[in-house]
Amino acid sequence: MSRIAAVEIVPCIMPKEDPKWAFALAANPLSQGWILGLRTDDGVTGYGYASATPHMGATYEGLKTSLETFRSMLEKRDPFDLEPILMDLDRKVRGSYQPKAAVDCALHDLQARLLGLPLNKLLGGTVRDEVPILRILALKKPAEMAANARKLVVQGYDYLKIKVHGDVNEDVACVKAIRKAVGPSVHLTIDANQSYTPKNAIRALNLMAEYNIELAEQPVRIDDLRGLKLVTDSVPITVEADESANSLEEVVRLVNERIVDAVSLKIPKLGGLRNTIAAARICEAGAIKYRLGAAVGSRLLSAHAMHLAAALPGVDYACELGEFARLLNDPFEGIEIEKGTLKLPKGVGTGVRLAKRAKGKAALAAE
Repeated sequence: MSRIAAVEIVPCIMPKEDPKWAFALAANPLSQGWILGLRTDDGVTGYGYASATPHMGATYEGLKTSLETFRSMLEKRDPFDLEPILMDLDRKVRGSYQPKAAVDCALHDLQARLLGLPLNKLLGGTVRDEVPILRILALKKPAEMAANARKLVVQGYDYLKIKVHGDVNEDVACVKAIRKAVGPSVHLTIDANQSYTPKNAIRALNLMAEYNIELAEQPVRIDDLRGLKLVTDSVPITVEADESANSLEEVVRLVNERIVDAVSLKIPKLGGLRNTIAAARICEAGAIKYRLGAAVGSRLLSAHAMHLAAALPGVDYACELGEFARLLNDPFEGIEIEKGTLKLPKGVGTGVRLAKRAKGKAALAAE
C-alpha cells in the first residue's frame, strides 16, 4: 500500500502580463500561490495549488504557515484516506479553505495517478470534454476596455466578463463601449466585486440590460444578503453570488432563501474538489444555477477545475478557467485554450505536468 513519503511546498509567483491589471477590490502585478506536492514511497506525485487571495482571507505568507502546519498530518498517510485526512485538517485549523483546497486537490490528483485514471473519472465521469471560456476584462477607461475586449474576440473568445467599480455612469459607459466594439453576438457579463449599494446596483443593471448583459456577479457587499436578494428580484439580469458564497453553509443559505439566481463555485474558496461538488449538489437540489468561477493561478488549478467541469452536470455557462493565459512563468504545462474553449487534458491525474524549466528549480520535480 502506497504511503505519502514526502510533502513539498514550493512558491509559485507569476507576473501578470499587464502589471496594471486591477479590479474593484485589489491591484497586484503578481499572481501568488504555492504548489503542494505529495509524493508516495513508490515515487508517484500528486499536485495541488494554494491560491493567495487576500480579499478572501488567504495571504501568501499565511498559506505557507498553514501548509507547513498540515505537513505532519500528511506524512506517512494513505493517500486514499481523503475523508480522515480532511477531518484532521479541520480539527487542527478552522477555515483556511485555500490551503485545504491544495491538500484536497493534491490527494485527488495522487489517487488518480496511482490508479492510472484521468481525474474526472474519480469525480463522476465525463459529462462534457470542453467548456467555453469566459475571459475577464480588467478595470480601465471605457475606450481601453473596449479595445481589450475586441482583442479577445479576435483571439476567438465569445464570452467576456467586464470588471466594474461602482460608478454607475462610468460603468454603463464601459458596457456600452464594449458592446459597440464586439458586436451583438458576444456574450457579456459584469462583475462588481461588491462595489454597488443595492439601489445603485438596480439602477446600473437596468441601464446595462439594454446592452444584453447576461449575468451580474456580486453586485453588493458580501454581508448584505437582503440587499443582494433585492437586486436579484429587481433586475432582468441573472444575479450571481461569488464572495457571498465562501463556504458550504453560505451556499445553503443562498439557495434556501433564493437570494440569487446563480452561484460562482471556486475550488480554492470552498476548500477543494470535495466541497465544490457538495456545493454544486446543493445548487442542483434548489434549482439554482452554478458554474466554475475565476481560477486565477497556475494551469494546475485550471486543470483541476476543468476535470470538475467535465463531471458536473449543471455547468451550462462559460467558466473562468483561462486566466492563466495572462500570467507569465507558469511552472505547469499541458493545457491550453483553443479558439475560446478549454478542453479536458489527456493523461492520468490532472493531465498537466511540470514544465522543463520548473523541473530544475523545484524539489518536487521528481515524478
